[in-house]
Amino acid sequence: MTSDSRTAVLAAISGNALLTVLKFGAALVGHSASMMNEAVHSLVDTLNQIFLYLGLHFGSKPPDRQYAFGHGQKKYLWNLWSAIGLFSIGCGLGLAHAWHAWAQLGQKTLPGQLLLPGLGSVDVVWMSLIVLAIAFVVELVVLRLAWRAFTRQAQAEGNRRPIKYLFQSNDPTLLAVLLEDSIAVFGVLLAITGIGLTRLTGNGIWDVSFSVMIALVLGVAAVILGAINMRFLTDVRDQKAEAVFVDVVLSHREIERFHDLRTMVIDDQHTVLVAEVELREEVMLAGLHQRIAAQEEDLLLQVREGRQEEPALREYIADRAAVQATLARTEEIIDDLERQIRQRCPQVSHVTIEVQGIAADDSSMTQSTNVIGGPAIEM
Repeated sequence: MTSDSRTAVLAAISGNALLTVLKFGAALVGHSASMMNEAVHSLVDTLNQIFLYLGLHFGSKPPDRQYAFGHGQKKYLWNLWSAIGLFSIGCGLGLAHAWHAWAQLGQKTLPGQLLLPGLGSVDVVWMSLIVLAIAFVVELVVLRLAWRAFTRQAQAEGNRRPIKYLFQSNDPTLLAVLLEDSIAVFGVLLAITGIGLTRLTGNGIWDVSFSVMIALVLGVAAVILGAINMRFLTDVRDQKAEAVFVDVVLSHREIERFHDLRTMVIDDQHTVLVAEVELREEVMLAGLHQRIAAQEEDLLLQVREGRQEEPALREYIADRAAVQATLARTEEIIDDLERQIRQRCPQVSHVTIEVQGIAADDSSMTQSTNVIGGPAIEM
């Protein structure tokens, strides 16, 4: 697991666990629908962060006999369970409690004062607002930590515009923490507004109305987080890796054209890239005789004295030298291609490049490009 994601998740767990206790206490004392839904919100956030941490833990395991590319996609699965399950349940509970609070409007008298040992009489509304103020500060601190981790990750990947990186990042855990903390801050503001308006007007409908908004915010979070993680569980392509491949190939003097470029994001640190290429004839033929001659000399050194002039053996050595020289040159080109791709796009962990053949030399031949996933196009 990345240290930035781990730090952000642990900070969120600690902050939300503390706020859950405070909010439930204030909700039980003050009988506020908004405060109760905020308590449910913090509880869901805490459980969600635990799920995210488990996803980071299980997703960091290396490849084994059952998982050829590692366990990275388990992060997306745990995050998906959390988003669809916990936040949907939180939304449902919040709406149910809001309905219950609306049905009981005017039927019972809400406590105005609370007697605390050593502190005397305390205004329940002010106590709720103080709890929400503490929650606002804690959520801002956690959000700041998540944002700093997010911007560091964006800069490490060469993206100087964090807002744009929100739609390009392959790390759903950090995105989830950032989104949840932002929604948590918004939820606290809704609760403060609802309780404050109820206190000013004496009408409890404000408290109920804003509690409904808080519940709906949880539902929106479920949809957004579910969509983010579903995207990475459906073999999504790595657009950045494909763009790097195209740029490298078009500027590579040994590659004539490419076909059938495909990528698949395994997780935020692993991308699989597969493509077919054709090599340039003039590059492969340049110096070929010298390479074949060098291979023949190496092979002849391995033959016992007295057999080096046998016609059949010399014919075999000539054929073998031609094959080895061609393969060695091909491997050099492919290795250089892979090195450049990984240097510019480190998350490409598995590269499979198939050589389709050697393109014939044509003085009128122009450079070629490719429509991703389609046939080569000469231009």
